[in-house]
Amino acid sequence: MDQCHRTYFPATFYLLAGICLLLLTSPVNGWRPWPNQKPNTTDLLYSPSKKYEGSSDLIKLKYHMGPVLTANITVYPIWYGRWSKSQKRIIREFINSISAVDSKPPSVSGWWKTVQSYTDQTGANISGNVHIGAEKTDRSYSHGKSLTRLSIQSVIKSAVTASTTPPLPINSKSGVYLLLTCDDVYVENFCQDVCGFHYFTFPSIVGYTLPYAWVGNSGKLCPSVCAYPFSVPDYMGRGFKAVKSPNNDVGVDGMISVIAHEIAELSTNPLVNAWYAGDDPIFPVEIGDLCEGIYGSGGGGSYTGQMLNGEDGATYNMNGIRRKFLVQWVWNHVVNYCTGPNALDQ
Repeated sequence: MDQCHRTYFPATFYLLAGICLLLLTSPVNGWRPWPNQKPNTTDLLYSPSKKYEGSSDLIKLKYHMGPVLTANITVYPIWYGRWSKSQKRIIREFINSISAVDSKPPSVSGWWKTVQSYTDQTGANISGNVHIGAEKTDRSYSHGKSLTRLSIQSVIKSAVTASTTPPLPINSKSGVYLLLTCDDVYVENFCQDVCGFHYFTFPSIVGYTLPYAWVGNSGKLCPSVCAYPFSVPDYMGRGFKAVKSPNNDVGVDGMISVIAHEIAELSTNPLVNAWYAGDDPIFPVEIGDLCEGIYGSGGGGSYTGQMLNGEDGATYNMNGIRRKFLVQWVWNHVVNYCTGPNALDQ
């Protein structure tokens, strides 16, 4: 698909085809407490005996021969809007914790080992080295406070082509361009169908094909949807109670799991032609989608699974360098079920 964009057609085709693909592509549509939503795919696919941590013989995750991120991964954060220093520290520490092998177990780096188990066609594994590179901050909301999927690409273009400040490096082989929108920015379909998504930029818009992800801060707009289980919608009833967030910021703590979800999927399927289930690359089901909402042993359906509680009463399931985080599990293609470092059988 990417080769067709580069080789055979004029620039006008790039733009039209790119726009069509972007509009058709399904973002992360895993389990969230959407109003009137039917049970998630684990409820529909699995009998009671198959609900343990999302395991199923019915899921066939396949490798479609596309590239994955096997070289050292560099994450380039783009802070869109007004972010506090403390919020930035929480997110930076999570990203840095992916490669912090000396963190106390269960650890973020232990969670990443499942992602590392994925390979390309040469047998090379996803890189275990994930670090933060150059960053950009856009406190002036230069593209407005309401973004579409296409204008998200324009924000990234501004970051990599900046002239008044140093631009972000162009790194199409191992770069992850992470656009983070603050809590007063609305992105197309945010809170309604999606909390974050990943894709790749179009040369016709940005000038390069760059893997990117967007994640929004739902703290003001919809914490009960995108920061669940730190906030719970009223319609779920008294049986569902919110848990305390580990870093005392419901919006940012909710973002952490979505960021993890997107970085894991972007690393294993950066151009939407590598690891996914199903036959349609326009609507791929990826390693994070298959485990949406599962944070511990026994998770499935609308049950998060068994998590941990800190001395301060906060709920988490893995340790970073100095902080604790609650991060969803990811699909393990070797054992064919969702896995995480806090599994009770480890």
